[in-house]
Amino acid sequence: MLAAIFNHLWQSTLFAGIVWLLTLALRKNHARVRHSLWLAASIKFLIPFSVLIALGSQVHWRTVPATPNVSVAINEAAQPFTVSVVAAAVPPVPSRLPAVLFGIWIVGFIGITVSWWVRWRRILAAVRAGSPVQLDLPIRAMSSPTLLEPGVFGIFRPILLLPEGIFDRLTPAQLQAVIAHELCHVRHRDNFIASIHMFVETVFWFHPLVWWIGKRMVEERERACDEEVLREFGEPKAYAEGILNVCKLYIESPLACVSGVTGSDLGRRIEAIMMNRRALKLDRARKVLLACAGIVVFAVPLVIGLGNAPPIRGQSFDAASPRFEVASIKVSKDPAPGGNIDVTPGRFRGKDLALQWLILVAYRIKSDNLSGVLPSWTLSERYYIDAKTEDASGEERILLALQTLLVDRFKLRLHREMKEQPVYFLTIGKTGIKMPTGSCLPVKKDFPNECWSQGGDGLIHTLDWRGVSMSDPAGIAYRSLAAQLSSIVKRPVIDKTGLTGTFDVHLRWARDPEPTGIRPPDDSAVPTPSAEPAGPSIFDAMQEQLGLKLESGRGPVEYLIVDHVEKPTAN
Repeated sequence: MLAAIFNHLWQSTLFAGIVWLLTLALRKNHARVRHSLWLAASIKFLIPFSVLIALGSQVHWRTVPATPNVSVAINEAAQPFTVSVVAAAVPPVPSRLPAVLFGIWIVGFIGITVSWWVRWRRILAAVRAGSPVQLDLPIRAMSSPTLLEPGVFGIFRPILLLPEGIFDRLTPAQLQAVIAHELCHVRHRDNFIASIHMFVETVFWFHPLVWWIGKRMVEERERACDEEVLREFGEPKAYAEGILNVCKLYIESPLACVSGVTGSDLGRRIEAIMMNRRALKLDRARKVLLACAGIVVFAVPLVIGLGNAPPIRGQSFDAASPRFEVASIKVSKDPAPGGNIDVTPGRFRGKDLALQWLILVAYRIKSDNLSGVLPSWTLSERYYIDAKTEDASGEERILLALQTLLVDRFKLRLHREMKEQPVYFLTIGKTGIKMPTGSCLPVKKDFPNECWSQGGDGLIHTLDWRGVSMSDPAGIAYRSLAAQLSSIVKRPVIDKTGLTGTFDVHLRWARDPEPTGIRPPDDSAVPTPSAEPAGPSIFDAMQEQLGLKLESGRGPVEYLIVDHVEKPTAN
């Protein structure tokens, strides 16, 4: 959570820096353009790039897993912060830092909210104490006994609030220019825009950049109205004198969402009014510059999303993809509960298997990680499958061929999504690894089923595995230690050891479910813990026996989303 917040603040800060550069490039153009840019920088604090990244991840355009590319580099630059919480024991001790930071934030949030409310009540009291003034204006006008400067109060039904006696203290030309300034605020809905930024300041009160953006917005807002008034009346002297008289006689509005006439740097405004320079219209080059900037802002997170959501293998295959030469699929007439799978070199046989089970087996995922278009028949209808291939190079190739079979015969179309959730990171302990390097000499040629075993007596569970790797870079990780640990601790395990090669694993631990082999999943088959543990927990056993450590944190976990599926074609 903290990492996501820090990344959002970093991205919003970077976006504001880009906006600042754009305003410098457009400093000779209309102030209203710069005001709009600063508004975009403010709104960016309310819209995380993760929303656009999620949209990009919904576009499925590749047929094989992505390799590291420019989108990965962009993603790392856009999200430089990661937070990992180290687990010292089971269960992990939660960090107090998020709670402390949230407490500080809520105190500031309430303080700023109360401050805005007090100032709003002050303006509201001035309005209630006023009396109507008959002026030929598109909005209501009221005269108030307070010494507040002329201003527009209200967001959806604005009211022009004038201090009593202003008609006697300003000349008709000065008063006309001041009122024209306020009507300009009404036309451009400046109160509504200011209220949006006030909300940003309330939520992100701890970030000094939002307050600096607020000052820039007020500055450009007032300049924009000055430019418009001068275009309409063309009397810079009367207009400047009217603003100066208001400053001398009345108090500035305490709220940015009550648009007055005296905001911003008064000296620079008066100088600009008297010089009466015409702001340049946006030429073609600057329009292109703004358009390109907008495209980049939206395109970068979309590209990140596209890079993070390639379709999984199995969407489409080329001639080199593993496939069965002969495959028979028949509906089971009297399906037995549970089903059965038999995998041998060059052959896959399954009896009484639902399609959902086949997908879980083929892609080696848990049922919790599968969703999407899954009609009821994908679980209720069972099949008998007998498939053969001349490729006897191993179980992994058999499963890849099973993926091809699902695409060809069941018209399976799916994609993968990466979601951040609680995980364990597999790391090297302080004592270093205690596993010997291993090699597997299988009984069955090129088929390493005999290289590992698991079991136990109900109190102590065992895992003996010769020649196991920490993770499988080929993308089929069910034969890795990290994947087996995932089924044991009931949470995804991500390898962070950096170890290559294979090792011999001999692990003994208490009260944990045995790892799931290559068979239909049965999540209910979890042993009931005894009252007292008969040995070390899996976490302690990992450190004591293997020299490895499981650290709690948050990380990306793959989910399979089924987009389309059909009942199998006839043999």
